[in-house]
Amino acid sequence: MQTMQHQYIERDSGAVRTEPLFGDRVVNLLYHRVRESAPSLFRLVTSSRMTDLLGFVNYDLPFVGGSATARFLGELQVDLGECLDPPGALRTPRQVFERRIRFETCRPMPGERGAVVSPADARVLVGSLSDDSLLLIKDKFFAYPELLGHKLWIGAFSRGDFALFRLTPDKYHYNHVPVSGQVIDIYAIDGSFNSCNPGAIVAEATPYSKNRRVVTIIDTDVPGGTGVGLVAMIEVVALMIGDIVQCYSEEGYCEPREVKPGMFLKKGQPKSLYRPGSSTDIVIFQRGRVRFAEDLVANQYRMDAASRFSQGFGRPLVETDIRVRSLLATSTN
Repeated sequence: MQTMQHQYIERDSGAVRTEPLFGDRVVNLLYHRVRESAPSLFRLVTSSRMTDLLGFVNYDLPFVGGSATARFLGELQVDLGECLDPPGALRTPRQVFERRIRFETCRPMPGERGAVVSPADARVLVGSLSDDSLLLIKDKFFAYPELLGHKLWIGAFSRGDFALFRLTPDKYHYNHVPVSGQVIDIYAIDGSFNSCNPGAIVAEATPYSKNRRVVTIIDTDVPGGTGVGLVAMIEVVALMIGDIVQCYSEEGYCEPREVKPGMFLKKGQPKSLYRPGSSTDIVIFQRGRVRFAEDLVANQYRMDAASRFSQGFGRPLVETDIRVRSLLATSTN
């Protein structure tokens, strides 16, 4: 059973940080013993019904007393100064996970038209679908054709690049639009609810193309768009994540709407919400249209961080902690 710590790079300081892995012992037991010796039980635990039940027990029961609330917020290190709602409004773990923040001031965004931004507060890895790229890591996390699940879009993004964002339980759980452009397709793909704990990802081959997910295709080569071609934004559920709510707002969190084909989405605005816990975003770009930020690429090869991905996949593979709406990549044009 894998028990090593998991570390990442803090982007602002470049320091190595150790991630507190919530429920790590349970996840290790599930993915290294139950999965191998009791596959039927494993399928039950990662099913929709069990996810709904575990989600209710863990997130919907109210805190008992003010001290329980304070302890929970302290464990997650939630910055209450960022929140729009007063602390007294956070009465259950679900309300903490679904908190809203003053993102316009707390998460500033680069102003360049060709800048692509992070869709979430997350730990990020960048990679390539091209066999001749040094960033080829797709087969570790997903099977590409299966991930998109639509023959038309599989061809459109062939040999392109991608960024993988792992949201941990402490993170702000709204997803924001990484680019400006027009939605030309959005569809859901059914699947299971595998954990996004690093140990579970290493144990379960290509888990992200097996989980339930929503795929949004955005054309950015339109008036007012970011100008980086077609972009696929894939929102992936995880263990105890029962729902992805599409709730795009053009200003703040006002008048949220379901995302539909034909809509123009503005970069940096809220697009969807995970309910609740930890989950994953994957953003895929067409070949040669973007250049990832240099620090994100360099951090992946650092040898001074003990990453479970590095150990499990036999090569340096270290995540960077990134903030929503901060620079991810720039247009190559």
